[in-house]
Amino acid sequence: MAKDRPVYMGPRLRRLRRELGLTQADMAADLEISASYVALLERNQRPLTADMLLRLARAYRMDMAEIAGDGGAEQAARLHAVLKDPMFVDIDLPQLATGDVAINYPGITEALLRLHTAYREEHLALADRGAEREGPADAPDPVAESRRFIAARRNSFPLLDEAAERLAAEAEAQGGLTGWFKARHNLRVRRLPSEVMAGSMRRLDRHRDSVLLDDALDGASAQFQLALQIAYLELRKNFDAILKEGQFASESGRRLTRRALAGYGAAAILMPYSPFAKAVEARRYDVEALARQFGTSFEQTAHRLTTLQKPGQERVPFFFIRVDPAGNVSKRLDGAGFPFARHGGSCPLWSVHRVFERPREVVTQWLELPDGQRFFSIARTVTAGGGGWGAERIDRAIALCCAAEHADRLIYTQGMARSEPTPIGVTCRLCHRTRCMARAAPPIGREMLPDDFRRTHAPFGFSDS
Repeated sequence: MAKDRPVYMGPRLRRLRRELGLTQADMAADLEISASYVALLERNQRPLTADMLLRLARAYRMDMAEIAGDGGAEQAARLHAVLKDPMFVDIDLPQLATGDVAINYPGITEALLRLHTAYREEHLALADRGAEREGPADAPDPVAESRRFIAARRNSFPLLDEAAERLAAEAEAQGGLTGWFKARHNLRVRRLPSEVMAGSMRRLDRHRDSVLLDDALDGASAQFQLALQIAYLELRKNFDAILKEGQFASESGRRLTRRALAGYGAAAILMPYSPFAKAVEARRYDVEALARQFGTSFEQTAHRLTTLQKPGQERVPFFFIRVDPAGNVSKRLDGAGFPFARHGGSCPLWSVHRVFERPREVVTQWLELPDGQRFFSIARTVTAGGGGWGAERIDRAIALCCAAEHADRLIYTQGMARSEPTPIGVTCRLCHRTRCMARAAPPIGREMLPDDFRRTHAPFGFSDS
């Protein structure tokens, strides 16, 4: 009969002891063993026997399952996920062996996990430093500062949602935003020709007690500008309270973040959290239908979908990105922990870069990243500007992404067979798919082969490709 595998739980035992506020000598006295034996257990130089588990359970009145935990299954799963990194693709790493390492050598496992995390952070930093940017390398990047602030909070600001919901109720009682301005601030709303507005979409004219709007704005844009002015008038203290949580190296970074918070507040006024969250479920995340219901644009509605993470009222978490035809990313918003949140979005295999060929048509796509994560994406073009003959227009593409496990809640997958996902990367510099025909740059840390004797179909050849 095969012997039971010895169980080593040193790190878990050490964590338990520290949580209980005990020294090794204290625990030794409670378990009626020597302090040196506790030290050996914690260093995984002795296995934790069934008898010792019973002593722990009795001494500290704990469930044995709670002490034993998952037997290293969680660590094994984390280690297995790390070892799926493309940098290990040429190494034979059986899953059973991974489990053995995680269970029998938890200290080494934890060290490997920490090392890989540090590697990934430096990897991302290298990609950031490799990006083209003007000015000294150590100069503050206001856009990056603002994005980090918002991404760290998953683009969710319940304080603004609650205040905006109250303002929306007040506006509804006054017959709309125009009535609210008159009742609350004695301001009238006036629409003036573009040449009179002199390049402004909106202007608060205190001298004439008016909110002035460019009459070239469409209905959704005009309403958003009115809501934005309300946000600046009524939510300033809320902005200041939120901004105090952040650390900004530049005033521009702080101002960009404040502007983003104002836009958040405006969207929350037009699409108040509670009614919008209910409508989202009723319409199964149909962006166009929601936009018509709330009188907003496709982009404004898609943007708002990324913010629905209020504790207790969470909806599907989304990532949002907006790009121009040249591939420049002008907006990223993350409510899903999507890897593109920090940088990226330039992979040409993603449909967000191809929807310019099919204007205003929603294009769906299943995606898979190199580490195996799968997502569902919808993308469509949107237009800014216009409003008259000769008026400048800007076409951009936006995409909404959610994790594949949430996709069945979206109307876009109704009646659709799940197709084979398109393999994409965050950026070429971080993607280790060596055979990708669309690659624009070699990945960081890979050695290229010379072309003297062999030329691959892919743009770059590597030693294991």
